[in-house]
Amino acid sequence: MAQKSMRATLLSDRAVVRVSGEDAPRFLNGLVTHAVEELPPGAVRFAALLTPQGKIIADFLIVAIEAEDGGGFVLDAPRALADDLVRRLEFYKLRAKVAVEARPDLAVAAVLDREPPADLGLAFADPRDPRLGWRVVLPAEGAKEALTAAGAKLVDADEWQRERIALGIPEGGKDFVYGDTYPHEADMDALGGVDFHKGCFIGQEVVSRVERRGVARNRVVPVAYEVAAPMPGAEVHAGAQAVGHMGSAAGGRGLAMLRLDRVAEAMRAGDKLVAGGVTLQLVKPEWAKFPFPGETEKAR
Repeated sequence: MAQKSMRATLLSDRAVVRVSGEDAPRFLNGLVTHAVEELPPGAVRFAALLTPQGKIIADFLIVAIEAEDGGGFVLDAPRALADDLVRRLEFYKLRAKVAVEARPDLAVAAVLDREPPADLGLAFADPRDPRLGWRVVLPAEGAKEALTAAGAKLVDADEWQRERIALGIPEGGKDFVYGDTYPHEADMDALGGVDFHKGCFIGQEVVSRVERRGVARNRVVPVAYEVAAPMPGAEVHAGAQAVGHMGSAAGGRGLAMLRLDRVAEAMRAGDKLVAGGVTLQLVKPEWAKFPFPGETEKAR
């Protein structure tokens, strides 16, 4: 049987941050939204560093590294936030035996359709949704050539973005604003980005309060449209009422940050959702466990 083809793209908007040292597991575990202190080598978590007020400074994928490779963790983070993330982690270091450094010599690739070869680099499945494929951290120099040699068909990063948008997975800077968004609003609770049973982390009190309340009024949710995509940032209206704004969109699907209780009211009143003159339809993703506008209690 022929092996399944493999698409790959370099994610130029992602960067690598290395956290190492004998105190790295305890240090990082006390800061981020997911438990990583006992993370076995090769395992990966989706997590974020928050402000004390519980808003997302940066979200990232965290991979635990084998002791013979230096131990600690590799963070796959937004490139635009990488330097600030390093500075913030350094600020919390105090006397901990930890080294935090940006690694511009490393690149991040996304691989779709099948698992990449083990010798390509540090490979791990995206923990948010298996359909997002795999990530590979590999040397930046010669990265495209290495992917091609591994049998990958190189595609534009927009192709990976279309897959992400179709699955309804939010991305910071496109679908929500860093520094002004709570984890629940960015769906981190539904996508495995918050461990509500771990010990303390920065902003935990606020995040736990939202979880106990059982509902987040604002969330990034998937929408569908049939004509030209609404512009990012376009205000979403239900009748005369503003209920949110658009994020990224491609191929008839998009993401919008919406005030869900107001959307539910509008749907009961028969009002359509419209952004920039384009009619939107809500699409509930498979991973959403929270109450969705327009569905009955039985359907949840």
